[in-house]
Amino acid sequence: MRISKKRNCSDCIQKCDIHDVLSKVNGQDTTVSHLHAQYKKHDIICKQGTEVTHAMFLVKGFAKMYIEGLNNKNIILYLLKPPAYIGLLSFFESPKYSYSVTAIEDCEVCFIELDLVKKMYIENHELLLCLNKAFGKSVSTIFKKIISLNQKQIRGRIAENLIYLSEIYSANKFHLKLSRKEIGEMAAISEENTVRLLSEFAKEKIIAINGKEVEILDMSLLKKICEVC
Repeated sequence: MRISKKRNCSDCIQKCDIHDVLSKVNGQDTTVSHLHAQYKKHDIICKQGTEVTHAMFLVKGFAKMYIEGLNNKNIILYLLKPPAYIGLLSFFESPKYSYSVTAIEDCEVCFIELDLVKKMYIENHELLLCLNKAFGKSVSTIFKKIISLNQKQIRGRIAENLIYLSEIYSANKFHLKLSRKEIGEMAAISEENTVRLLSEFAKEKIIAINGKEVEILDMSLLKKICEVC
């Protein structure tokens, strides 16, 4: 991780709600007191069980949010892409993170002092609504994950996550940034079963796989598998 204090908010490619609200209040472009950090692929952005000290905003790159389970068995809750808050679920709920976030490609993250965010959250109705909306989206995604892991068969879970990835990349053909093990962690199944199921889908002409390149050939069938399996 490389940290810089010199990055100005006005130059940022993804301005957060905090910056936007402060600019409206002050009637001009406002620079929030912050740190700007650059992470390499596989760097840990926040660690489960460590203290929450800042609000974090993902400016660039992809990251994964996951629960570290027993015996190194992780469950990926969802993927983060800009613009996105990191650690939003721990802003007010707990002094420590209940999950970890790791970069799956080079990322840039803005750190904003948590006390400032809490103060503005209480005092500014617009920011309250923005953060509540983001919080609600995170909770809704996790609820869907719980239902999927509890009620779907492994074939349905893999289908669901392939659909999810196509939505994340906004395309039916995409370069996969995750390993086969990480795809399995999205569905709470082993790497071996993940490889087997992906091969089955490829043989059935539902998807095509060429190394890291994945193309969904039959989205309607994939959605049907997701619904019934």
